[in-house]
Amino acid sequence: MSIPHIKSHNNGKLLIVNDRPFIMLAGEVHNSNSSSVEYMEGVWDKAEKLGMNSLLMPVSWEMVEPEEGIFDFSLVDGLIEQARRRGKKLGLLWFGAWKNAQCLYAPAWVKTDLVRFKRAEVVKGQNLTRLENFHQMPYTTLSYLCEETLKADTRAFRELILHIKNIDEQENTVIIVQVENETGLQGSARENSDLADALFADAVPQDFADHMKNSTATMAQDVRDAVEAGAASGNWPAIFGDAAGEIFSAYYIACYVNHVAEAGKAVYPLPMAVNCWLDKGQPAGVFPSGGPVARQMEVWHYCAPAIDIIAPDIYVPDFCTVCDEYRKLGNPLFIPETATHSYAGPRQVYAVGHHHALGYAPFGFEEMGEPFSGIAGYLFGMDASDPALKTPQNIDEYGWYAQTLSEMVPLLTAKFGTSDLQAVICERPDDDTMIFGLFGFKAMMNLPILSRKDGVCLVLKNAEDEFYILANGCALHPFSTDTKRPNVDILLFEEGRFEQGQWRMIRRLNGDEAAMKIYNKPVLLKIKTFAYA
Repeated sequence: MSIPHIKSHNNGKLLIVNDRPFIMLAGEVHNSNSSSVEYMEGVWDKAEKLGMNSLLMPVSWEMVEPEEGIFDFSLVDGLIEQARRRGKKLGLLWFGAWKNAQCLYAPAWVKTDLVRFKRAEVVKGQNLTRLENFHQMPYTTLSYLCEETLKADTRAFRELILHIKNIDEQENTVIIVQVENETGLQGSARENSDLADALFADAVPQDFADHMKNSTATMAQDVRDAVEAGAASGNWPAIFGDAAGEIFSAYYIACYVNHVAEAGKAVYPLPMAVNCWLDKGQPAGVFPSGGPVARQMEVWHYCAPAIDIIAPDIYVPDFCTVCDEYRKLGNPLFIPETATHSYAGPRQVYAVGHHHALGYAPFGFEEMGEPFSGIAGYLFGMDASDPALKTPQNIDEYGWYAQTLSEMVPLLTAKFGTSDLQAVICERPDDDTMIFGLFGFKAMMNLPILSRKDGVCLVLKNAEDEFYILANGCALHPFSTDTKRPNVDILLFEEGRFEQGQWRMIRRLNGDEAAMKIYNKPVLLKIKTFAYA
């Protein structure tokens, strides 16, 4: 049996686990919960109720290497055994040198040795600064230019991956690893130490400069403008102009992360991902400068080839646009963190159906369904104009979505990378039509007749005239694309579910149900259509 890996399929990509396609219908646990196997018991119970087939959970440097060179993987062993007992898969998140652009999870022996493990100088000569855009929050992080930090972080990560290989290669419980967490530098576009200044004034490696000059077609507009206006060779400001600081940080951070990932893959080549704190249109340094945001994806693809997935943490209202941005350069969509408000379930369906996502995971799912605190509201990017962003996700409904998708994984993944699998969502009301050759479906949402405003519709073409439809919060209208046969009739219409890969009808639909096709609760349908003149 092969180890988990990502392979190309049609025009997309698949995550392969136990030699079969797999979609991570997951949840990411709160940062501290995976520090205790005992505490995790209740978390697994919630995951089961939510229909999740896998969890994403941190493994921290401070806990696996509490003393330099002395490794303790007892917690990792306990979490893996727990996942096996629960019949779930794991994505492990390496909280090494970075967590949320800080060094929160570095071991004490790293944090206390500021000579050997240098801190990033946001302000020259200072190991700590206060972030003006974050209420003067004290900020410190490890330098991405420090060779000693890189060596120690890499060694610890390699030991972790080697241990996973030794205990899990036959089981495939761990199926993906995230390398670091939300890397980058806040407070400045780049480090401002003497070393950083010298490197910034030195010549840019010519192969990298050439790559950037040849990659402008996919760049964010301001980055493209700076790269196109710059010199063909020279130092960082000469080639990259106003974008030089951010590109400098991205180059060195991506090289750092790639070095760590390569060391892990050398012993056990699991799929490896990086995640990012979105830029939200802010200046570099307000968001973590140099992180793997879409605007720096051209840098990361060049400098970090060992990374298989660049994944956005999405807490902003415009979920759909962010998903679009992270599909460029052939990047498969994987969402390791997102909000638990009432769009959480519909967005999971949309991510799988429209973007053929490899994975989707609400963050802090343990609290899904509970009222939001002020902190959660700030994190989740709530918008007073959209009540759905302030309303917690119904957990029974989320569980139905996840369980239904999980039962359909073989069908869904067979259609990944093709137009036979499509989805629309209420957040894009003008994009409500899906066409599959002779037939199409219009999923009308936000209508007065509907009692809910969080609609979603996924359609999978099973044959030329046969479709499976997951629908909620919408009115469904099938139509013909053939001008010579413009009329559509229904030959078969059923509500049901999949059990062990087989369709099981719950009821045959006709009469009023076939005529109206209005859905105010989630439903899975099978429909066979006929076009005529």
